Amino acid sequence: MNFSTITAFVAAAGLNVFYREAGPKDAPVILLLHGFPSSSHQYRNIIPILSDKYRVIAPDLPGFGFTEVPESLNYSYTFANLTKSVEAFLDVLEIKKFSVYIFDYGAPTALRIALDRPDAVQAIISQNGNAYVEGLGSFWDPLKAYWASNSTSDREFIKANLLTFNATKGQYINGSTSAVEPEAYYLDYALLSRPGNDDIQLDLFYDYQTNVALYPQFQEYFRKSQVPLLAVWGKNDAIFIPPGAEAFKRDLPKADVKFLDAGHFAVETETNEIAKLTLDFLGENGI
Repeated sequence: MNFSTITAFVAAAGLNVFYREAGPKDAPVILLLHGFPSSSHQYRNIIPILSDKYRVIAPDLPGFGFTEVPESLNYSYTFANLTKSVEAFLDVLEIKKFSVYIFDYGAPTALRIALDRPDAVQAIISQNGNAYVEGLGSFWDPLKAYWASNSTSDREFIKANLLTFNATKGQYINGSTSAVEPEAYYLDYALLSRPGNDDIQLDLFYDYQTNVALYPQFQEYFRKSQVPLLAVWGKNDAIFIPPGAEAFKRDLPKADVKFLDAGHFAVETETNEIAKLTLDFLGENGI
């Protein structure tokens, strides 16, 4: 049975959260959390495949996509607040348990939720969603300099080099062995270019260091919970490199680690393979 993907807004903690949803309302939930510089749009092709068996939900994080953040909130763009916002979204939809597909920024957001609500997470599918320092590629070197200095010059360097159209496009096409639909990176850049959004992104770049500081706690969560985990990794990703995928097995010996001949946005080009791996993995774990 094919379920159409619906798009909707829901009020949660003062935000107007945009999300995509498909699948039976009474089915087990898969929560898809996107990364920088994208939105739930990155999951537009995989949602229909997963929704035959699961209720699939993909929100836009604050600062991304079409989620609306009123100025009156004076919202501070940190990963702690992104986490609180997603938790409020889940509460409004009355979602108590879910499997989570983590990618890029979605990884620390979901893993912070797991620290808060360890019993809520039934399984993790990590597609280039990092939780280990070994997974940080050279892409992060200028960001580490920014973290150390918090200087205006480093902030401007990041803006000039990471918040451009070519940088946005590069995240999609670098390392990819297949064509990427161009509307993906054109949409991302259009949304990144909204007035004030560059400061939002720069604040989140700076705050990312708090995720790295939490890596030991994420890893302790893995060891204690032994949560079922599938790492399906674009092996040509220069942002989150393959050692980050391999490191999962240190804390989760039963983790299933698969490498694909793809780049950072592997879900754009390897949609069917990732969907099949995900469905098989969840089925094998009785979900």
